[in-house]
Amino acid sequence: MTQRIPAQTTETSVSNDEQRLIEVLRKTLAYARKRGYRGWDYGDGMSSRLLRMLPVDNRWLNIFVQELAKRPPINLRPLLLVEQRRNYKGTALFAMANLNTAGLLGEIDGESASKIDMESIAKNGTTDDTNEPVNYTREAYQLNEWLIANRSVGYSGFCGGHNHKIQHINSKGLPNDPDIVSTSFAVKSLLSATELDPMYASIARTAEEFLVDDLDYRTVDDGAIINYHLNHSTDVYTINAGAIGARMLIDLYAYFEKESHRQRAQEIFDHIVNLQTDIGGWTYREPSSSSHLSMDNHHNGFIIESLLRYRDVTGSDRYDETIDRALSFYRETLFDSSGAPNWDENKTYPRDIHASAQGILVFTYAGELDFARRILAWALDQLYAGNGQFYYRKHRLYTTRITLMRWCQAWMAYAISEYLTALSDFRSSMTSL
Repeated sequence: MTQRIPAQTTETSVSNDEQRLIEVLRKTLAYARKRGYRGWDYGDGMSSRLLRMLPVDNRWLNIFVQELAKRPPINLRPLLLVEQRRNYKGTALFAMANLNTAGLLGEIDGESASKIDMESIAKNGTTDDTNEPVNYTREAYQLNEWLIANRSVGYSGFCGGHNHKIQHINSKGLPNDPDIVSTSFAVKSLLSATELDPMYASIARTAEEFLVDDLDYRTVDDGAIINYHLNHSTDVYTINAGAIGARMLIDLYAYFEKESHRQRAQEIFDHIVNLQTDIGGWTYREPSSSSHLSMDNHHNGFIIESLLRYRDVTGSDRYDETIDRALSFYRETLFDSSGAPNWDENKTYPRDIHASAQGILVFTYAGELDFARRILAWALDQLYAGNGQFYYRKHRLYTTRITLMRWCQAWMAYAISEYLTALSDFRSSMTSL
C-alpha cells in the first residue's frame, strides 16, 4: 500500500514538522533517561511499601490497594509508597525508540542530512533539555543488555515479564512471571539491534521454545492457540496476546527464514481471523463474556499491526480481506475523525494515550501516514504536558494528569520514532525517483 502524505503538506512544511517532532521525541527520551527509565506503571499498586508492611496477605485488600493506585484521577502512588521500577516491555520500547532516533540523527548510517536537519534544529535552539550530548546508539545498547540481564530464567527459552506483583481475582501474578507480550517486544528489540551485537539474534531465537513449550502452543480445529502467560486459564483465550505471539514468530522468520516460524504464526493467525466479528473488530477474549473489556482500542490495534507484519514480511495476500475490514472498523469506529481515540465500539471516553500511540503505529505500518499524523497531533494537543511528558487519559470532564513510564512515555517515544522513520523513508524514496 502506498504511504500517503496530506495533500496540503509541502516539502518545506514536512521538514519543519519533522524537526518539531524530533524535538518532542528527544525530550520524551530525555524525560525517561533522567529517571533511569524507571517510573510508575499501570498495575503497580501491589508494590506499595505500605501494603507490604501489613502482617496479612489478603486478596481483597490487595485488589483494593491495586485499584486505589490505578483508578483515581490524581496520583496516590506517592502516598501509598509505590516503588518506581523499570518495566520489561517498556524497556524494549525505549530501546527501539533510542535506536530509531540514532538512525534519524545519523549516528548509524551517517545520513542525517537526508533525514533530520540537525543544523537547523541547533540554530532554532531545539534540544532535549540536556547539556550533555546524547549517544542514542549507546542508550539502545545498554537497554538491550538490561533486557538480557533481567530476562526470566528457568524456562525453555528467552522470555520476560512485568516486575510487579499483580492480584487477580483467583490468582496472583509474581514479578518476572514471563508472558508472550513482554517477551515479543523484547525479541523485536533484540532483532532490531543485531548490528550492535550479533549475539542478540541467537538469544532472541530461543523465544520460539518459550512460546511452544511453556505457553503450550497447540492446534485447534481452525489453526492454533497459545497461552498469554503461565498462569493463564485454558478456558479463555486472550486474542491480542495470540496475535502478538504470532507476530514474534514472523519477526523471527524475517531474520532467520525458518519455515516453522512462518507456519506456526500462520496457524495462530488462521484461528484469530475466524474470531473477527461481523463489524470488523475483535473482543478482548474468547469467550467475550470472560472479560469486562469489549472491542477496546489498543488491543484491536495489536491484532491489526500483527496481521500487517505478516503481510509485509511474507508478501502473502492471505489476510487481505480481514485486514481491510479491521482497518475500516479501527479507523471509523475506534477513532474520531479528529484523530482522537475512542475507548471501544460503544464508548468514547476515556481517551487513552496508549490507544493514541498504537493508532499512530498501525496507520504508519498501513501506509496511512496522514491519519497517523492526525492521531499524533491530537495526542500532542490534548495529552502532552510539554518537556517530553505525556499524560495518561482524557475523560469527558477532566484529564488524568499522571505520567506512567511505560504506558505514556515508552509507547509515545516508540510511536513517534516509528512514524518519523517511516516518513523519512518515504521522502527518501520520493527523492530517488
